[in-house]
Amino acid sequence: MKSLVIAEKPSVAREIARVLNCKDKKQGYIEGSKYVVSWALGHLVTLAEPEDYDQKLKQWRMEDLPMLPDKMKLKVIRQTSKQYQLVKKLMHRSDIDELIIATDAGREGELVARWIIAQAKCHKPFKRLWISSQTDSAIKEGFKNLKPGSNYNKLYDAAVCRAEADWLVGLNVTRALSCKHNAQLNAGRVQTPTLAMVVQREQEIQEFKPQPYWTVRADFGDYYGDWRDARGQSRIFEQEKARQIADRVQGKTAKIADIKTERKNEAPPLLYDLTELQRDANRGLNFSAQKTLSVLQRLYEKHKIVTYPRTDSRYLSSDIVPTLKSRLQGIATGPYQAMIEPIIAKTLNPGSRFVDNSKVSDHHAIIPTGEKLKLGELSLEEKSLFDLIARRFIAMFYPPYSYEKTTIITLVNGERFYSRGRVVKEKGWKAVTQLWEEKDKAAKEVLPEQSLKLQDLGSIKEVKSCNLKRAMTSPPPRYTEASLLTAMENPGKFIEDKKLRESISGSGLGTPATRAEIIEKLISSFYMERKGKQLVPTSKARQLIELAPESLTSPVLTAQWEEQLNLIARGNGSRKEFMEGIKNSARQMVKDIREDDSEYKPDNVSRKKCPACGKNMLLVQGKKGKMLVCPDRTCGHRQAEKEEELDVFKKDRVNKKLLKKYSDDGEFGSNLGELLKAALEEKARKSKDEKQQ
Repeated sequence: MKSLVIAEKPSVAREIARVLNCKDKKQGYIEGSKYVVSWALGHLVTLAEPEDYDQKLKQWRMEDLPMLPDKMKLKVIRQTSKQYQLVKKLMHRSDIDELIIATDAGREGELVARWIIAQAKCHKPFKRLWISSQTDSAIKEGFKNLKPGSNYNKLYDAAVCRAEADWLVGLNVTRALSCKHNAQLNAGRVQTPTLAMVVQREQEIQEFKPQPYWTVRADFGDYYGDWRDARGQSRIFEQEKARQIADRVQGKTAKIADIKTERKNEAPPLLYDLTELQRDANRGLNFSAQKTLSVLQRLYEKHKIVTYPRTDSRYLSSDIVPTLKSRLQGIATGPYQAMIEPIIAKTLNPGSRFVDNSKVSDHHAIIPTGEKLKLGELSLEEKSLFDLIARRFIAMFYPPYSYEKTTIITLVNGERFYSRGRVVKEKGWKAVTQLWEEKDKAAKEVLPEQSLKLQDLGSIKEVKSCNLKRAMTSPPPRYTEASLLTAMENPGKFIEDKKLRESISGSGLGTPATRAEIIEKLISSFYMERKGKQLVPTSKARQLIELAPESLTSPVLTAQWEEQLNLIARGNGSRKEFMEGIKNSARQMVKDIREDDSEYKPDNVSRKKCPACGKNMLLVQGKKGKMLVCPDRTCGHRQAEKEEELDVFKKDRVNKKLLKKYSDDGEFGSNLGELLKAALEEKARKSKDEKQQ
């Protein structure tokens, strides 16, 4: 008898098959003496569409909402149905006596395999392969320690709840908004509150009124000092007051009133989880969150030099500690060799700052696997991203960054001037890595650092000069992908109520694995545009946040959902209670939309007519430049801004048949106008009939 191994992707399946000595390659699977290895193509099975419950739901009508099936159905995804049928056939083969789930070790990976098993009505026993890297040793060790499939039933329950909640809330709210306003408006449990944060920030920027302010700096000869008031503020909003301070100290005698020297130590930063890596890659490499995930996936699957990407932990479990030396040895080449040589001979003990079993749930932090690093086989993007991971990993074994911080307070005629300097004592971990800091408003009040000579307390100084500097207050910065990922991970700061804020601590909007996808979806749906590194909301976004149910725009609701899903996954929450709560939310949201009398008014209407329905199209910024999109959701036509009418016409499948009917080469000359008119009239009739139905 044999075991059927189900991997998530063909590339992973091929590696598992090689390690298991399966060599007989067939269409859609690889067979050996003990194992048959097959794969999904991402998801093969998904939740059924509304029309699968009732054909009348194929048409979007407000009177049919909310849609709340008693039991959610599954269906095979049409595009990958061939692979599903093959996997189903393998499951029911008489010589297969057990299944081994080898999909990604996480909530979504569990869902991929379990839905296939459920749809295929396979009741054979199954086990779970749970590994954090795709190296040969990890695969072999994983198969030696297969877990009972039932160990992950609660994780599967959480995955199903997440999927069904998205269906119930997302589809109902999206249909309600679209029907109410006859526009392509979509909403979701994570994307809407995420968009709300971007819209709120843009509103703060637009409403911001710059104010002039002044700062005062005195030159004491061998150092300078910046004026501060009793509260430590440097900004003076009255020019006359600033001038008076400058006049009081100009040419006067100064005295060093205080010298404070502190020894500071900065420990190495924690290791990377997916979100932190996406942040740093956006700041330092200008990678989008989605690009970081894509490149990281190649490093994991193709090159096998990093551990599982979609992790939310920045810590290691204790069982990893004995492998640290071999992991360092695996990357001790190229620029990393000199960094590793000083530490490899020592006992490697990263300590509790980095090793904490209680802070590792499904997967530990992203680190090298120990596979031999072959830099020549990596693309420039792969090298750049791996460099971040490698240096962060190496930094863990380096001593703290150590420096002396000196602050001098100089008194001049009753006014205080502050000076700050830093002397590096030991570069420590900063010799091998770096941090990209997010700029914020508070940073403007930080004293600038300068090179300070040794000074004596009580020394008398002369004020060589005193200058005023005029500046303007600035609005909060627009979100970048790095800062938006931070906001999604820690949405508590957007909530005033302390109890509510504490309730979502450690949760956040979405998961590390889905945040990049959410950002890309908001961009592709024309809710946000990239302008350099900045993310700018569109008029469509601002109106959607006004039209969507208020509860859906708040990070509180979606964060609470994610928290409940984690409880379900750990066996501490009720799947039934969670889903009842979701259904009640969906009912209320549809009711709120139905009763709302607000209007949606696109302000990006162009003069270009839609070739399918004749309405004026909307001009939007797409991935590859400006696009024209039909505002009527029942039409949905879109084209490049400068695309010619004939080119648009040819791209439509129905139109292609008409073109063939009139001409073998698709060139019409004077016939084109008549053909277009006839085709558009036919489309208009069909659209009208569908609406009447």
